[in-house]
This record gives sequence, C-alpha cells and structure tokens, in this order.
Amino acid sequence: MFYREAGDFKTSYVEDSQTFPIKFDRYRYYFVLVCAFAVVPFVINDYWVNAIFMPFLIYSIAAIGLNILVGYCGQVSLGTGGFMAVGAYGCYKLMTAFPDVSIFFHIIAAGGITALVGVLFGLPSLRIKGFYLAVATLAAQFFLVWLFNRVPWFYNYSASGQISAPERTIFGIEVTGANTEAWATYLFCLVFTVASAIVARNLTRGAQGRKWMAIRDMDIAAEIIGVDPLKAKLSAFAVSSFFVGISGALFFAVYLGAVEVGEAFGINKSFLVLFMVIIGGLGSIFGSFAGAAFLVLLPVLLKNVLVAGLGWPTDLAAHLEFMIVGALIIAFLIAEPHGLAQLWRVMKEKLRLWPFPH
Repeated sequence: MFYREAGDFKTSYVEDSQTFPIKFDRYRYYFVLVCAFAVVPFVINDYWVNAIFMPFLIYSIAAIGLNILVGYCGQVSLGTGGFMAVGAYGCYKLMTAFPDVSIFFHIIAAGGITALVGVLFGLPSLRIKGFYLAVATLAAQFFLVWLFNRVPWFYNYSASGQISAPERTIFGIEVTGANTEAWATYLFCLVFTVASAIVARNLTRGAQGRKWMAIRDMDIAAEIIGVDPLKAKLSAFAVSSFFVGISGALFFAVYLGAVEVGEAFGINKSFLVLFMVIIGGLGSIFGSFAGAAFLVLLPVLLKNVLVAGLGWPTDLAAHLEFMIVGALIIAFLIAEPHGLAQLWRVMKEKLRLWPFPH
C-alpha cells in the first residue's frame, strides 16, 4: 500500500525490464541522488567527509567490484587489498609522469591497469576453484604488497618508501593535496561511485551478467549451453579489478593523500571488503552499499557511544567491534546468506502488500 502501484502500468518490454520498474522506487532513488549532489555538499564538514562519507563511497566501489567476482561469478578472491594497491600505485605513477593530464583520467587509467593485473592473476581460475582459488588470490595479495615494497621504482625512489599525491585540480578546484575542500573531495568520489554503480548494475542485468551467474551456479552446465568459461571468468576478474583499482586510486589520492602499502593495503583490507560483501549480500549491487555503510558506520557509532558517551577505553571498543562483526558474519551466513540486501527485499515486499498479510 505504501507503494501505490495502482495505475502504474507497463506498455513496453523496456518499461517492464528497467532497473526500477515501480515508480515509487524510481522517485525514491532520484530523491536520494538529488540530495547527495545538491544538498549534502552544502551541509557537510571535514569530520563528516573524512569519517563517514568518503570511506563509504570508496569502499562501496571496492565492494561492488568484489561482489561482481564473488557474488555474481562465484570466484573467491582474497586479494582485494593488493588490487587496490595496484590502483593506488598506478595512479601515483601516472600523476607524476603526466602532470598535465586530469586526475579524472589518471584514476580511470589506474583502474585499467588494475584490470590487466586482475586478468593475469585470474588465469588460475581456469583450472582451480573454491578454496584453492582463494589461496591463489591470497598469494597475489602478498606478492603485490611485497612488490611495491621492494621495487623502489614504484615509489619513485623515495627514502621513506611512501607515496604522496601531488596537488591536482578539476575545473580549477583542488581535489588532491593538503588544501582540498571537503565538499570538493566528496563530490569527486560521489561521481565515481554513482558511475560505478550504474555500470555494474547494467552489466549484471545484461548478457554478460547472465554468463557470470551461469558460471557461478554450475560451470560445467554453463559450458554445455555455450558459455565460454575462459571469457566469462577472465572478464569477471577484469571488471572486478577495474572497480577495485578505481577505489584504490581514490583511497590514496583523494582520501589519504599519502600511503605506505603494507599499512594501507594489507590483508586486513582484503578481509574488510569481503566482510562488506558478505554482510551486505552476495550478488547484489545494493548489498555492496549496505555492507559498506554498515562497516563504516559501526566503528564511528561505537566510538561515539562507548568511548565518548560511556567513557570506555578505546581499545575495548575496537575489540568489541571485531566481536560484533564476526558474530554478524556467522549469523548472516547461517540465517540469511543473502545479507542485508535480502532483508531489504523482504521489507519492500511487505510494504507493497501492507496492511494485507499475503
């Protein structure tokens, strides 16, 4: 009843198969986009951007990329942190080598470089799967971190071993460096997040997405009906790594400004993004946003309630966060494997029928 579907008729296949076939859904998402682009930039400050909005936007892109690989194609990956590092270092080398080119194109090119690396490390998926593929991608994680640590060319022979983002502008407004405005960095990340979500949504709803899901459900049956496992698996690795590389480039250039690969892109980062996908929901673009929002907001909530409000020690609140995340992952895997996205779908169906029970 809340949706008011009476009179919302479909007169073509295009209308019936659109992303949001219910008019109320479309208006709600349009409203969210208008608020995100036209309202939020005028009311946020540095704390809100650095603590909540930018981590949420960047991790959402990483979760979308990993969800394409794990949720839609069924290929387990534990190398997300390493691929984010590829995007970060690729962006850094492009920024220093081509200072006159826009940072916008540097980030996209960094995503392309990461896609090539992802295809290279995705080759074992043609012969192995499951736990063995997870170990192979975990090896990629450790190898990439070791590579960026041990080869001075990647950090331009800096004595500290760190990389720092030079100042770059978009339409005369700084988006990297020490003098950036909160609203500018927020809008810059928001553009990439919205574009990534639209591209990923259309890919997963099209022919390529159906091939990925066929491989996920049963690769032998998919091959029998004409799906090429080579192209399907490697394309999933490429697209996934492209989004993860973009998130890594944004994480380095716009959010942190300076990183050391072992601290910023270690194995903890891989597990963090994987937890976002599991809690949010495998095989769901909305689930990627929900999982990212949950794991970004949870530490902030615990810090404000337990540390600032109740006076608990900071380390105790941090340990409690690990306990809560672990318990939620176990609970979702047992009770609701499709995560927060499935809970949202069930709630929408109940709202469509309310106050009727069926």
